[in-house]
This record gives sequence, structure tokens and C-alpha cells, in this order.
Amino acid sequence: MAKYVVALDQGTTSTRCMIFNHGGEIVAHHQIEHEQLYPQAGWVEHDAMEIWKRTKDVIHAAMEKGGLVAADIAAVGITNQRETTLVWDRKTGQPYGNAIVWQDTRTDKICHQLAENGGQDRFRAKTGLPLATYFSGPKLKWMLDNVPGLRAAAERGDALFGNMDTWIIWKLTGGPGPQAAHVTDVTNASRTLLMNLETLDWDDEILQELGIERSLLPEIRPSSDPDFYGMTRADGPFGGEIPVCGDLGDQQAATVGQTCFEVGEAKNTYGTGCFLLLNTGHEIVQSQHGLVTTLCYQFGKEKPVYALEGSIAITGALVQWLRDRMRLINTAADVENLAKMVDDNGGMYFVPAFSGLFAPYWRSEARGLVIGMTRFITRGHFARAALEATAYQTREVVDAMAADSGVTLKSLKVDGGMTANELLMQIQADVLGVPVIRPRVSESTALGAAYAAGLAVGYWKNTGDLKKNWGIDKTWQPSEDETLRTKNYRMWKKAVTRTFDWLE
Repeated sequence: MAKYVVALDQGTTSTRCMIFNHGGEIVAHHQIEHEQLYPQAGWVEHDAMEIWKRTKDVIHAAMEKGGLVAADIAAVGITNQRETTLVWDRKTGQPYGNAIVWQDTRTDKICHQLAENGGQDRFRAKTGLPLATYFSGPKLKWMLDNVPGLRAAAERGDALFGNMDTWIIWKLTGGPGPQAAHVTDVTNASRTLLMNLETLDWDDEILQELGIERSLLPEIRPSSDPDFYGMTRADGPFGGEIPVCGDLGDQQAATVGQTCFEVGEAKNTYGTGCFLLLNTGHEIVQSQHGLVTTLCYQFGKEKPVYALEGSIAITGALVQWLRDRMRLINTAADVENLAKMVDDNGGMYFVPAFSGLFAPYWRSEARGLVIGMTRFITRGHFARAALEATAYQTREVVDAMAADSGVTLKSLKVDGGMTANELLMQIQADVLGVPVIRPRVSESTALGAAYAAGLAVGYWKNTGDLKKNWGIDKTWQPSEDETLRTKNYRMWKKAVTRTFDWLE
């Protein structure tokens, strides 16, 4: 009998394979970064073939570390960076250029043109999303308009579109080849600006408006699918046939991994960006305060569950920028020790609007800003201000969520790589004024993908089984000193306004 479930987590900066047992514990894992490509200002790309190679490498390494073979694995689940857009040739499997990453802002003009008739919320009633460079649909339109030969290939039916989940599933199930599954799940489809939230199908009116052929698009399936998307191939990286039957966008996967199955439960994931999701049950709640409405998950034939989401573009990516571009630190972990060298931010605020501002502002013309510097400022203050930027941005989303839902946050469940930074977690508790709780398995994104796949094959019977696996690792209580959540937060809000209208 198969003993374990595999999650493939294809993220913005790396790909990893994590293998879980029935208790939700990590048995083996391996992770490899991939290159971030910046062809020009505002453009961010990934090489999809490099990512597929990394995927194969991490599968081989994790399976070897665990001493496992395909027969030991009950199911495979996928989770992925959402909105990152790829088009490839169904016959050859070769991409039509690099993937356009969710942070990329090249579709700004397209979004403005679409907003001329109906405004930024033109498609919000159907999709839950504002017109923004963030989402896949405008990126796909840009590719069709600008990549030589692509539109003709799409009209012939030779081109396939997908977010990175679709690409990985297609490759795992034998692409290129007749058995390859061209699918996505409801959560990833809900991030394209092309799916109707009520029908869970591609919206023909929006497709026509953007000039997108339906034949390009993958079939939309449940996040946990007992009918399976397909099987891994015997000659593939697992070396045998395993059901591929779980698929969740990374933030929805983290919500499932945190077992936020009740209406009103919320989590915040700290990764390249920060993403706060609030479960709203079977009700589609349209935000009035700058959040987006999205699919949370759909298990098998059950009704879909929806969520309100606050999306923040740059959090962990700011630390990566300090490391890779500014050479201020050698490793991402160094930022904590550097920030501990100072007692506060020294009056300096960092607004990392590198890709514009996402929730709750949706200002694509904004750009990054550092303000309040004096000769007193040191490297430590830069590190401290970078961490505080994550906490302040999260506070803005929490305030918007409370205004939309009427629910006052009593505590915040957190996960993701940045939760290892204990100073950041304490700052977050101080800025919010509520306890911050980290679970035993902080990598909830991969765990959620494993849960979705395991539920599909009966490895776990129901969500009650999953809740039994959740437990607290550490809790940070807010300080009695209210400076961070009053004066400093007010100054942060003031700094944010200075980034508006930078691009004309």
C-alpha cells in the first residue's frame, strides 16, 4: 500500500518536492532556485524549460533522500505561483518565449485601454478581480499581440496556455503526447481575469473582448479530483504511474494547509509576496475596500468555497532584492540579525512598490520609495524598515478585510518561508495588536497541495482528518508599546501616498 503523498511546489523563486506522511509530517524534501530574468524595467520572466528541469531534479532528489519508489506514493498534488503566464506548442512542447511572471507590469497600457469602457472594475462582478497587470488574461493578450506567429498558432489550435500548474501537469502526464492533460483547477482559473466565478467556466464575453481563443485554454477541474487529471508516466521523473489529482494556487493551497475550512477563518502567507485569505464559504463576497474575490478551493463534486484575498506584491522579494541587487546581505536569513542591530527604523520607511501597489490600492503607476532618511541611518535601519514594510502592508489588508467582512481579527495564522524570521513575526504582532500563530508545519503551501491530492484518492478521508494534523509551533503576543501600530503605521500610510502617480 502506498505510504506517502507528494507535493510539487512551483514557486516564484524556486521549485521543491515535499513528501508527506499521513500525519502531515515532512518525510523528505528538496528545493532548487531558478533564475529571475529582467529583460527591461518592469518586465519579469522565467524560463519554463529551466523550471521543468528543476522540477525533475527536485523529484529525483526528494525520492532518493526518502529511499522511495513510485509504488510508495499514493498521489501527486501541484501548487504554483499564480498568474505567471506561459504559452507553448502542443506538438513540440516548446514555449513561445519565456513565461511572464505575475510581478511583470508590461500590460499596464492594455489594462488602461480596457478600463476606458467601464473602469478598473469592468469585469469585477464576473471575475471578482480589478483590471490589473497582476492577472494572467492581459498577459496572454500581450503575448498574442506581440509574439511573432503566436496568434496564427492559436487560431490553428497548436498553442496551449497555462499558469505554471498547467505546464507542470501537462509535462508530468506525458506532454507532448496524446495522453498529456491540459487542465487547471478553479483556484488558478480564478486568477486569470477570464473565469466566471458563478459558472466556473471561461467567460465568452471577456474572451471576445481580449481577443483570446477558447482553444488555448485548459479544462477547469476541481482542486481535488477523484477522476484524476492524469497519471505520471513510467518514463517520467517518478519512474512509475501515480495519480496527479490535486491542484491549488499557492495561496489557496496554504489556506487548505492551515485547515481554514470554516467561514471566517483566515491565514497569511509570507513568501515572495504576502497573501491574506479569508474563507467566505459558498458565498461570493464582492469587496468594497480593495480586496479581490477568489476561489478558495473545490473538493470533488462539492460546492466551491470562495474567499476574500488581500494580495501584496513585494515582501520576501524585498529581502531578496537587498541580497541580490544591493548586496546588503549575503543570505536572506541575514536580514534578521542586521535588523536586530537597531532598536527601531530610525524614522525611515520603505514602500516596495516595485510592481506598483496591489491590495488595497491597485495603483500600477506607483513605484518604490525610501523616505525619512538622515545621516543617522545605517544598514541596520534599512533591514528593519524592510521587515516593517511587510508588517505594515499586512495591516492595511487586515483593515480592509475587517471593513469588508465585519469580522474583527482575533489572531493571525501565518506560514511561509519568512515566518522563520522571529523578529518579523514579533513586529507583525505589534503592528496588528493581536497574537501571531505559526503552525508546526510552516510550509503550509506544499501541505495543502498534498492534502488536495490525498483527499482525491482517500489517503485522508475528510477535512476532519486534516484538522487533526494542525498544531501550534509558536505564538507571538503583541507588545504593550503601541508605537508601531499607531504613530509608525500612520507614518507608513503617509509614505505610501508619496508613491502615487509616479509613472505618467
